[in-house]
Amino acid sequence: MAAAPVSKVSQADFAARQDGLRAEMKKAGVDGFLIPVADEYQSEYPPFSARRMGFLTGFTGSAGSAIVLAEDAIDPSKTKGDKNAKAAAVFVDGRYTLQAKQQVDQTRYEQKDLTTDPVSDWAVSRLKPGSKLAYDPWMHTQAQVEGLKKKLDAAGIELTPVSHNLVDAVWKDRPPVSKAKVQVHGEQYAGESSASKRERVGKSLGEKGVDAAVITAPDAIAWLLNVRGGDVPATPVALSFAVLHKDGKVDWFIDPDKLSADVKKHVGKDVTAHDIKDIGGVIDSLGKSGKTVQYDDKRSSSWFHQRLEASGAKIVNGDDPTLLPKALKNDVEIEGMRQSHIRDGAALTKFLAWLDEEVTKRPVTETEVDKKLLSFRQAQKDFKEVSFDTIAGSGEHGAIVHYRATEESNKVLEKDTLFLLDSGGQYLDGTTDVTRTMVIGQPTDEMKKRFTQVLQGHIGIATAVFPKGVTGQQLDVLARGPLWAEGEDYAHGTGHGVGSFLGVHEGPQGIHRRSDVAFQPGMILSNEPGYYKTGEFGIRTESLVVVKEKAGTGGDTGKPPYYEFETITMAPIDRRLVDVDMLTDKELNWLNAYHQKVQETLAPAMDKKELEWLKQATRPLEREAAKTVAEVKGKFTGNIAATGGTQRQR
Repeated sequence: MAAAPVSKVSQADFAARQDGLRAEMKKAGVDGFLIPVADEYQSEYPPFSARRMGFLTGFTGSAGSAIVLAEDAIDPSKTKGDKNAKAAAVFVDGRYTLQAKQQVDQTRYEQKDLTTDPVSDWAVSRLKPGSKLAYDPWMHTQAQVEGLKKKLDAAGIELTPVSHNLVDAVWKDRPPVSKAKVQVHGEQYAGESSASKRERVGKSLGEKGVDAAVITAPDAIAWLLNVRGGDVPATPVALSFAVLHKDGKVDWFIDPDKLSADVKKHVGKDVTAHDIKDIGGVIDSLGKSGKTVQYDDKRSSSWFHQRLEASGAKIVNGDDPTLLPKALKNDVEIEGMRQSHIRDGAALTKFLAWLDEEVTKRPVTETEVDKKLLSFRQAQKDFKEVSFDTIAGSGEHGAIVHYRATEESNKVLEKDTLFLLDSGGQYLDGTTDVTRTMVIGQPTDEMKKRFTQVLQGHIGIATAVFPKGVTGQQLDVLARGPLWAEGEDYAHGTGHGVGSFLGVHEGPQGIHRRSDVAFQPGMILSNEPGYYKTGEFGIRTESLVVVKEKAGTGGDTGKPPYYEFETITMAPIDRRLVDVDMLTDKELNWLNAYHQKVQETLAPAMDKKELEWLKQATRPLEREAAKTVAEVKGKFTGNIAATGGTQRQR
């Protein structure tokens, strides 16, 4: 959920950049150019030196793309009567609709939903037949290229690769590429040696008749080699590529200046380090020697496919072979995640106690919150950095799903508003991601109702029990059901995978409408339903969960395996926002039990004042009827069974 720092760039500057790109297009003899958020590694959060879409348009989100066309390439018959028609557009999903409207000059770019109005459809609706739409093959996957080409070919528009990125010619003050050193990630955190990982993943390739696999995701290489880096903010990876062979040997393509003697010794003789500039020759050699090479057409740059094809290699499309093994955390990684979440929960709880008192004494701003929370995390053992840029949204800012406070947008946490805080940390033993929504002052009935519906969805996932083979598609309704019942929804997934001291977002598992990957024990996901009312407030409740086998199933029980989630995030949920009468007994019991566990787990890390706050924040919630009985018990003796103290069932 990271966002690049927003620089003070005027609309005139962005206009000049767009005009500069059009000049480069003219030199290249093309009529349009595609600019995705992604870089050559298909990173969700590219390094600052690769955030081309942000440079060109001002958009700082983690998903989206832009397209700029030459003015004279527009077919007037296609835009006739369309007053909003422009020669450029940005495409974002529902998470970034509001953000893009604020960041991108709407007089120069049309804004489109990339899921309902994709780039290919828009290009066909604008360009003349015979036009050339250019792209950088390093920035797009083969699946994306083939999808674009199919639609453009049908319209008589040529999709053409370029040898250099046209935006780079305009980007004169482009940030330098990182030179951060690679670090060894020890087995005390990884739980398995790199040699063991390489051997078993390589063996899986050989069993499928594959000689080698191209691996282009930095987090995959970090996991495979048990290394970490510092090339990308909030994600401890080194930018590199690799080829894994079926015998477990690896060709690793990386800036040699990043490798110390310790790292070279750690990876051993079966890992050959090459300068990243030499990757073309090694890829060519695979084809020349008749190798069968696995390539992930959905996650790897099209350049690799084109180069493999040109070399004569036999290409087998398939998922990155590290994808599932990386997602299935071993016992050491799971315990590390538990422990890092306890320390992170202590930091967040200390912060919440501070905030609750501070807002009653003076104005507190969003950016101050960001800095203060960071200071609490920095005091925790093995903390390295945040896992994404903190989302601290007060009032209407909370309705911007991936909002980030800046000097220009910064506001005070006002009384009687909601405050949405989504944050996380990178620790040597784990990665955290947690969202809590708090009330500053008194909530309205609407706020409590929506908060409780989101909480019900959160509990629906947290308490789910399901058989082997169930996917995120099938569980997603549990989170959305309470909102769907009243015609409401949220425009983001319910859950994403999370790495172990790696990416805060990782696949292949997820909880959303397109997730067709079956859950397996060891997978870690977020559980984060939400509700957003534009211009007023946002609500999200997020904790991380680990998939585990339910006791009494599978194994030697004779019963098929069933799975459940263990919630590992430890932080109070604001009980002041809960409408207890909306909860079923099961939901209320879950919340009270969760809060009891939070209190017991975090109490040793609290000072006296913080502990008192924690006890109040996690004390059991009761229905009004139950409270009445408790009061009567305190005043009278005797049998009060007839006073109506039984909890109602719903």
